Amino acid sequence: MTDTKTRSLGRLAATLRTSGAAGRTQDPVAAVVWITISMALLAGLGGFAKGLAQGGMDPLQVLFFRNFGVLLLMLPLLHWRGPSLVRSKRFHLYWVRSGLSLLSMMCWFHALTLLPFGEVTAITFLAPLFGTLCAIFFLGEIVGIRRWSALLVGFLGAMIILRPGMETVGIGQLMALTSAMAMGIVGPLVKHLTSEDDADKIVFITHVLITPMALVPALFVWQWPALETLPMIVGMALCAGIGHVALVRGFAAADASLVFAFEFSRLPFAVLIGLQFFAEPTDIWTWIGATVIFASAVYITRREAKLRRERARQAALDAAAAASSTPARA
Repeated sequence: MTDTKTRSLGRLAATLRTSGAAGRTQDPVAAVVWITISMALLAGLGGFAKGLAQGGMDPLQVLFFRNFGVLLLMLPLLHWRGPSLVRSKRFHLYWVRSGLSLLSMMCWFHALTLLPFGEVTAITFLAPLFGTLCAIFFLGEIVGIRRWSALLVGFLGAMIILRPGMETVGIGQLMALTSAMAMGIVGPLVKHLTSEDDADKIVFITHVLITPMALVPALFVWQWPALETLPMIVGMALCAGIGHVALVRGFAAADASLVFAFEFSRLPFAVLIGLQFFAEPTDIWTWIGATVIFASAVYITRREAKLRRERARQAALDAAAAASSTPARA
């Protein structure tokens, strides 16, 4: 039993190491691991960003430091890989992806200053629905009834959480909704980029483009940050950089619609951060919704893993049948 577990862990580790390579697809287990790591780190990013905003830093400056920090952290990678890290045949898509990401982040950071962390996170769960539609129309992915069911059940979980506060829709909710729409379009674009570019390249090029974009609005509200905020800025950059790399590796390892289904796992992390560090109250509806969300994500993940094993088994049988039917040459 121990040997079996060791071999399984070894296979998983090998899969995780190679899952960010360009062109790698259909590895739902690796995708789930990367997306879970990413969601925890991105929740941490939101916590640092909210803390900086509550400390008096304008959200536009928070946005700039988030991107500039990631770019600085990734510069050693440029030294290691050289100019190939910034070469791509699809720079036009990078510009579109960077513009949409900037819009999404700008709205998200502003929403964090107006609403509880958990509520902002729950509203952004609309992104998978927009993203799945984009995956169907632009990537040609076939989304079956089970994936649609998982997405809709996860969305239902988010609505359970929002139910007590749905009487009014203010600027904070509209900001979060706009962020979700832009985020949903970005997902399929990232998946499309992974067909030719690896995860590290996608993250680096994106931040090369988006950092100067974020600087322009930040200059209008610029104030030099206090020295005591430096640890929070570094923490935000680390969460953003590693979380973003993990997210792109998840997109490289599976269909975009499967990744969207498991992004709902960010909610419990966000709720715990909001409760622990910002004293934001949670109620029974939050945990009921989180349970529904996790149930849908776990179900679709297990289903995808089973289908992958069945496809691999069938491919092996077909290959064996083809080999046995090939006449031998004299």
